Amino acid sequence: GTKKSPSIGTPMADLGLGMIANRGGGFVDRELFDPMHVMEHTSSASASVNGPVEDLQYEFLKDGEVDLGTSIMAVAYEGGVVLGADSRTSTGVYIANRVTNKITPIDDRIYVLRSGSAADTQAVSDYVKYFLDNHRMEYGNPSKVSTAANLVQQLCYQNKNMLSAGMVVAGWDAFKGGQVYSIPIGGAMLQRPFTIGGSGSTYIYGYCDAYFTEGMNREQTEDFVRNALSHAMARDGSSGGVVRTVTISEAGVERKMLPGNKLPFGPL
Repeated sequence: GTKKSPSIGTPMADLGLGMIANRGGGFVDRELFDPMHVMEHTSSASASVNGPVEDLQYEFLKDGEVDLGTSIMAVAYEGGVVLGADSRTSTGVYIANRVTNKITPIDDRIYVLRSGSAADTQAVSDYVKYFLDNHRMEYGNPSKVSTAANLVQQLCYQNKNMLSAGMVVAGWDAFKGGQVYSIPIGGAMLQRPFTIGGSGSTYIYGYCDAYFTEGMNREQTEDFVRNALSHAMARDGSSGGVVRTVTISEAGVERKMLPGNKLPFGPL
């Protein structure tokens, strides 16, 4: 009836593995006793105690961290850019927010689209907005879109091992007009005539390649964005809600919202 204390010669690592096995191998247990496998659902160390475990899965987000699970898109046209996004934010299979605004202003005519970890992308956006505010105060002029994109790229690249952030920077400036920069997870940067991102983007690469044409006007570009995002939201379980668009040009910024019951391509 009495509990046996572990022998003095038992290594601490083995004690830790036993505790992980007894408690089910939670995230905190792995962080304390088995940090080399902290991001695995079932640590290989606990597997050695309970027998082999097949198909180890990896958590790319911390426990409880909110994932944007997204469809985002930006398209440049003659005179400006159109940004678009769905509005669903999910935590696993639970929809944490169905009317999220994933199109974030970082300057008067420069916006970012956010996909990946909500916390990571919000932090990067806040930092870049702070840097651009200082830049404007120091030089007295609005920042270039390329300046904002390079700041986002530097933050994402230099912290790529700690961030889950796929972002798009788009806007208008007096030097190059409308511009779109894609900054996927890892911190690369590509200037493109249009870009798509997020989990829903995998369903619409063919649609975008088929229907994108150079020289579209503002109305055609807005229709293209709404149609593409509607198809992505219909196929992707992590995308949904409403379609938000932001059109940026020399004249200013115009926001629009298309309700979920008025999408051009409805849920399947």
